[in-house]
This record gives sequence, structure tokens and C-alpha cells, in this order.
Amino acid sequence: MIRSVAITGATGFIGRHVAADFAARGVTVKSIIRPRSPHTAPPATLAITAPLEAGALREAFSGVDAVVHLAGVVAAVDASTYQAINSEGTRAVATAARDADARLIHVSSLAAAGPAPASAPHREADPPRPVTPYGRSKLESERIVNATEGLRSIILRPGVVYGPTDRAVFPLFQAAARGLFPLVGRADAAYTFIYVDDIVRAIVAAVENVDVTGPVFVGHPQPVTARDLLGAIQDGLGRKKGGGVRIPLAITYAAAVVCDLAGRIVRRPLPLNLSRYTELAAEGFVCRVDRLRDELGVVPAIGLREGIARTAAWYQQAGWLPAT
Repeated sequence: MIRSVAITGATGFIGRHVAADFAARGVTVKSIIRPRSPHTAPPATLAITAPLEAGALREAFSGVDAVVHLAGVVAAVDASTYQAINSEGTRAVATAARDADARLIHVSSLAAAGPAPASAPHREADPPRPVTPYGRSKLESERIVNATEGLRSIILRPGVVYGPTDRAVFPLFQAAARGLFPLVGRADAAYTFIYVDDIVRAIVAAVENVDVTGPVFVGHPQPVTARDLLGAIQDGLGRKKGGGVRIPLAITYAAAVVCDLAGRIVRRPLPLNLSRYTELAAEGFVCRVDRLRDELGVVPAIGLREGIARTAAWYQQAGWLPAT
């Protein structure tokens, strides 16, 4: 029986949902918060300030049954930032979890596996081929976890996670609300999406099923194209359906070059850059979720249209978007 968990990245989008679920189950939750973080810990959790360093984390993890590692960076100006936080930060977490005798649930990313089309989705046994600095840093983090002797662990690789409070997908809702939804990337590309409640279920199952090891892909089995996403968002917002604006890859590449240079000047990653272009120009990021179903016992319950409708309703109720 799980009595206590520690969560790195507890103040993030997924982390807050995971913390709320465990707290509602009566599990003691330690929210690990980086020093000088402007964010507060999720309600009903114990806030513990600690950097991603093995010594500090070893004390923070003391007495917990499991560690859910969500802390990381998804956008950065240079590859060294991904390496320092996603890879070496995971080394510190893995070492501390091993020393605390806690099972580690390392939340990686489908980006670690690399692109795959809907016609040939990734399986866990396929050789990974990440194409971006982010993806390579997540793959390296997985290798660090697997190489940590004496560590009990499982690796989860989610696709695109979305849902209430998410800011990453929110700009697409804003664009659709304005009637200017850009269709960027290959027209036939598809992606694996997962509603936040379903990834929370996968993480809880990974904590409880101690005999299952990773990696395990996490996503809804139905691939999503850009047009699928546009239609779902328009329905969720109650907007008149339109075709979207197709942006040629050549224009996307030129814009990515400019944004990449601008990001380096201002020392802040912009929404579009060369790494993002590499993903958009790929044939898609799709995976099979057989192990999720067969070994963790999780079948995603929320399809795209229902998940997008719930997300749109939250944005409107929270005042992020005007109500229709």
C-alpha cells in the first residue's frame, strides 16, 4: 500500500494534477519545490524546498514509498540547459531515490523515442531516434535511470499532454477563438495526445504496480492530426468551423530561423524555433500503448473531443477565454 510520495515538478501543469489525486486518496504528498520558485505547493501537500542535487533530495525523499519525477525543462535556448536540468537533474533524482529506497517513476517523453507516423507507430522495443536537443536530453535521462544500480524504477513516455490549467496548448485555443488557426507542418502528420486525467491514472498505476518496469508509452490510442485538433477546438469553443490557414514548411523554416536568432538575443526560447520546426517537419509522433493497457491496466478514458471540450470549458470559466 502506498502511504507517501514525493513529486518533483509538483507546481507544474501535470504535477498539480498528480498531487491533487494522491492527496485525495489520503496519501502523504511531499511537493519538491526548487529554491526561489515563485510558485506555491499544491493544496494538501507538504512543501519542501530543495534543488535538483542528490544530497538535498536524499533528505527530501526520506520515508517516501515512491518518487514521481516530473521536474524538467521543455524549452531552452541552448542544448546545455536541457542537459543540465533534464539529464543531470535526473541523475540527482535517481541517486537520491535509490538511497532513500523509493521506487522512481520517471516521466520522460515520446520525444525520447523520436518521430513515427500513424502507419508505423513506435513500440517500446524500437530503437530510439530523438531529433531535438530536448528529445536527446530525455533519452539520456532514461539511460541514467537504467544505469543507476540498485534503483527500482519505471519510465513513462507520454505524448502531448493537455487539459485544464495547461498553458502549452492554450495558444491554439486563442488562435481558434480568433478564427486564425495555423495549420503548420506536414499535412499527413499525426500525434499521440493524452488528457491530463489519463496520464495521472497512468502515474498512479506506475506507483502501485511495482513489478512493471519501463519504458511504457502513455497516450490515447487514436492518433491526432492538425485538422482533428482544429475541429475539436472549434467544437469545444462553439465556433463556426473553418479550414484553418495552411502555412508552407518553407515559410515555417524561415520564421524558425528568425525566431531562433531572436531567442538567443533575448536569452528566452520563443514558441517557434529550429527544434520546433524539426518536430513540425517530421512525419509525426505516434506510439502504441499496448503495455499501458496490458501491464499497467490503464485504458485512456478521455478521447480528443471530450478532452478538448473539458479544457475549453475550463479556459472560459477561468476567464482565459471569453465565454461563448
